[in-house]
Amino acid sequence: MVKNYVWMYKMNKLILYHGSAQIVEKPIFGKGNKYNDYGLGFYCTENLDLAKEWACSENVNGYANQYEIDIDNLKILKLSEYHILYWLTILITNREFSIRTPIMKRSKEYLSKKFMIDISKYDIIIGYRADDSYFSFARSFLNNEISIKQLSYAMKLGKLGEQTVLKSKEAFNKIKFINYTEADNSVYYARKKERDTDARRAFQKELEYDDINGIFIRDIIREDMNESDIGTL
Repeated sequence: MVKNYVWMYKMNKLILYHGSAQIVEKPIFGKGNKYNDYGLGFYCTENLDLAKEWACSENVNGYANQYEIDIDNLKILKLSEYHILYWLTILITNREFSIRTPIMKRSKEYLSKKFMIDISKYDIIIGYRADDSYFSFARSFLNNEISIKQLSYAMKLGKLGEQTVLKSKEAFNKIKFINYTEADNSVYYARKKERDTDARRAFQKELEYDDINGIFIRDIIREDMNESDIGTL
């Protein structure tokens, strides 16, 4: 059962950073890639160094744009308060990926039926960031290759942290540009690559472990499990 978590903050503000190849003084509502983790939105982090990593590509410097947002009366969906399968369902609904096997198709259909959250009523979403390596962990779970416990563990590898995503016009109207800091690609792109490599290496090691008693997606579908059946991780 989906919990009715609506986080309402009073007289409160957040400092956010957006990593980009450009200086972004005015985020534009409705602009961006609709196939990002949580769909269209303005993707930020509360961690300056993480924003600098996201800003840099190989041989190209970037910018960590700094903002302040008044979150008074905004509705915030904090996915850390939910079972990981709710996060995964939002992710696979928005991201484009190849459905390679029948079990992946059935997995997506089952999760969409049992673990979908209506994100349209929220102004801001806070949750995991799934770059390419992390999305490969999600695909492995959908393909019945790893257990739910292993997926939960995998999402902590590399310490990618949480992202804060502005979704509504009201949220966009409340964000104010403060400043920017240049991100040196020779430092921060290297850190990003190292983080990704460490995560992949740790995950490959995890795959050597046979979680024989673990709960896999095929078990969840066959037993028609919900959150209470699966339990906390």
